[in-house]
Amino acid sequence: MFKVVDLFCGTGALSYGLTQENDKFVTVAGIDINKPATDTAQANHKSAKIICGDIEEIVPEKFSEMTGVHEADLVVGGPPCQGFSSIRPSRGKNLDDPRNHLYKSFIEYVEHLRPKAVLMENVIGLINASKGNLLKEIIEGFEGIGFTVDWRVLNAANYGVPQKRERLFLIGYRGDEEINFPKPTHFFDGRVIGTKNKPMYIINREDGLPVVTLWDAISDLESIASGQSSEIYKGQPLNEYQRSRRNRSKNVSLHSAANHSEKMLEVIQHSGSSISALPSGLVTSGYSSCYSRLTSDEPSTTITVKFTSPASSKCIHPFDDRAITPREAARIQGFDDDYHFCGSKTDIASQIGNAVPPLLGGAFAGVLSNYLGKRGATDATEKSF
Repeated sequence: MFKVVDLFCGTGALSYGLTQENDKFVTVAGIDINKPATDTAQANHKSAKIICGDIEEIVPEKFSEMTGVHEADLVVGGPPCQGFSSIRPSRGKNLDDPRNHLYKSFIEYVEHLRPKAVLMENVIGLINASKGNLLKEIIEGFEGIGFTVDWRVLNAANYGVPQKRERLFLIGYRGDEEINFPKPTHFFDGRVIGTKNKPMYIINREDGLPVVTLWDAISDLESIASGQSSEIYKGQPLNEYQRSRRNRSKNVSLHSAANHSEKMLEVIQHSGSSISALPSGLVTSGYSSCYSRLTSDEPSTTITVKFTSPASSKCIHPFDDRAITPREAARIQGFDDDYHFCGSKTDIASQIGNAVPPLLGGAFAGVLSNYLGKRGATDATEKSF
């Protein structure tokens, strides 16, 4: 087996995607500072030891003592980098935020656990953060402990996720092995955020399968109004995406709509593709993507932690007069319906919006298993607990 340690694990979605795609990957441990998120990760990685704590305070040796894991084949994770998300209007103003240096703890853990490979995920704003110096520091940090490193920007829509979510992925291999990135399975020719580093984008505009649209993802879920809930499917799954996401589920959880105010309902009823669709004076402020409907016949825009609040994001259902539900957001993120989320409604929304789509994580299973297979897998009989 390939032993996986998930740092800054959140819901555990990145490593979960790998384990679902290839059962040689086994998540053995993880750590995150958010308690509801680590409860979720533990619920879905039952054989792993998930620690809730501050990675800067729990040194790698202590982590090994707490988990019983002293080495790994693969370390994955997404160290938080604040202040330069591409969807934040204030990006670039908070580069001195101490959380921007949490990657150093990531590298310290990698040095301690001695994996053969590393997979790190982050927002694409990292590319130009501090004029590119932050990404350069991260790469030099991995190279300093013996890894060859390369990175690319992937769009989730190219890998079967019904969402135009762009993220930077960095792969590190111990030694000088050539690094390959997963080939897109779906073609997508829509707008992207873009960057000057065009060669670093993996783009696929015409080969493979058509993208999975928003409606492909959620059309088997009941139409409900503001404040309503449903625990049943509308009918049989209508496509392979829906069949796959239902997995073993017989009933629907988290399909509960926010209870909007009368004023918000009036705004929603007039909403269109952007805030400019609203009658003059109906709202007094907001970014162009606020108070707007998602488009049914293309992948969704990026799901954020504010997907229940039309005042904060583009999150209005394409046909119903309400924001999307947590279940619809989870579908758009590529979570199976039986993935168990822990915590309050706010906790769950944050977990869904912050997660790496499991399907996108799973896309790396092929290239990583090929490399790890050459280097030798951990003895399948070895148990960490």
